[in-house]
Amino acid sequence: MEPHAAGDFSTRWHRLSADLPEGVEADVVLDCGWGRIDFGQTFTSFERLRAALRGEASGHRDICIYPREPHVLVAQAPNELFLDPSHTYRLDLAEYAPGRTSCAIVRPLRGPQDVDAVNAVYATAGMLRADPALVLANAEDPVFTYLVAEEPGTGRIIGTVTGVDHVAAFGDPEGGTSLWCLAVDPQSRLAGVGEHLTRALAEHFAGRGRAYVDLSVLHDNRKAITLYERVGFVRVPVLALKRKNTINERLFVAAPSEEYRRLNPYARIIADEARRRGINVEVLDSEWGELRLTHAGRSIVTRESLSELTSAVAMSRCDDKRVTRRVAEQAGLAVPRGRTATGDDGDLQFLAEVGELVVKPARGEQGKGITVGVTDPSELAPAVALARQHCPQVLLEQLVPGQDLRVVVIGHEVVAAAVRKPASIIGDGRSTVRDLIAAQSRRRAAATGGESRIPMDDATTATVRAHGHQLDDVLPVGEELEVRRTANLHTGGTIHDVTDQLHPALVTAAVAASRALDIPVTGLDFLVPDVSGPEHVLIEANERPGLANHEPQPTAQRFVDLLFPETSALASGV
Repeated sequence: MEPHAAGDFSTRWHRLSADLPEGVEADVVLDCGWGRIDFGQTFTSFERLRAALRGEASGHRDICIYPREPHVLVAQAPNELFLDPSHTYRLDLAEYAPGRTSCAIVRPLRGPQDVDAVNAVYATAGMLRADPALVLANAEDPVFTYLVAEEPGTGRIIGTVTGVDHVAAFGDPEGGTSLWCLAVDPQSRLAGVGEHLTRALAEHFAGRGRAYVDLSVLHDNRKAITLYERVGFVRVPVLALKRKNTINERLFVAAPSEEYRRLNPYARIIADEARRRGINVEVLDSEWGELRLTHAGRSIVTRESLSELTSAVAMSRCDDKRVTRRVAEQAGLAVPRGRTATGDDGDLQFLAEVGELVVKPARGEQGKGITVGVTDPSELAPAVALARQHCPQVLLEQLVPGQDLRVVVIGHEVVAAAVRKPASIIGDGRSTVRDLIAAQSRRRAAATGGESRIPMDDATTATVRAHGHQLDDVLPVGEELEVRRTANLHTGGTIHDVTDQLHPALVTAAVAASRALDIPVTGLDFLVPDVSGPEHVLIEANERPGLANHEPQPTAQRFVDLLFPETSALASGV
């Protein structure tokens, strides 16, 4: 094998030639399930490489790495190909120095359940999912290395990375390898998972005697670039090619406006889906999330997932939780016992009857002003006073134990369902509860574009104390501590997709509620003992659910289908 010379990136065999070095396979294409990797340096003509790129499957994203004379290829097919705006980074394994790792457990991918978990991580990271059968087959091939990161204690897969051995793939005389599809669940509570996976893959290839690891990263992905440079990767002059398809559109069309870039994640996911279909997107107010979408002479104004298709009457039914309850009860749906707070003995009598209350403003959102778990008469008046800071009318509702389930219904069809969990932290044996909360809050903010943070307020302090801890306590390694009583995403809660586990009775109840409210798009909140069982109570309805919270489910696609049904065929990426 020809040794790799550090810094020598114009190797002799990379020149376009009909003759490849001895032992090197020609026209090498690897199918990864989400798309294919075309190794450009193994192709002996432009024609053969262009033909390979034209073989890209619908809905997939192929990439050609190491193409010879890429500028010529693009010039010959300007309507088909473009230069990927990514940088190539290389880690010289002869100079690699091991560094820090995280608390995650890194191991090889093992079976179908691992593949499903990996695809879920891909989806939360905005990546294409891979064909499970193909991934399982690839995992048995020495060309591929699939690693996953487990969360200690739970065994939940929170990250993944894929490696490709160029020697095994085509007899690379340089002894190269490459890293692909590094992804970490943005809701992970562990720091350093991406770096741990990257180092584990590098050390795996070093153990095989390989010379270097290459990777491709978008030029503006500063977070990933910082990670790679910390590991020891350096930028090298290697380009990549991709095909012009709808999935890649944002990489080769004109950059969106500054107003567009300021959109929050809930408006941005809709704008991106509309733009991908050729629907014109005009940002009316980025701070408000208001858009005007226009297609074929027809315009609709939206504010995130609220559109002109939602009537003022339907919106008002959702806006007041007392009205939502009445409408649901009249439709035969189960709701908790409740009453409007009157400030007299009737409130205390109701508390005595039900035992434990949730006190919340009749109107409001994002969990503001809510007190959960009122059991003592002395707690009731302060909880009502807190709620009245947000709305004069206050609802007292029986606390029903169970999982907090959000079901998104679009066009009276269930599109997504997720269990929401209150913010929690995991101890590392070194950091205080206060510091762990701050670190988790930063991670949630980074993962949600600033939409989710854990407030360091009285509610957080009270929750920590209720679990027997103080903010300055050092939490033992692996101990999990819930730091909020409510599962609202804006106060650091996390969301876990359960769409495929939803019991038919819950689907029926959600559709019935949307029809009773006469609302085309809604997020319905239930409390359920188990999402796979029929029991439930309806808590409230949201007229503007956050569609970005429910990836990988196609919430934005179904919303744009509702607005512009004539464009639904474009959603498949054809």
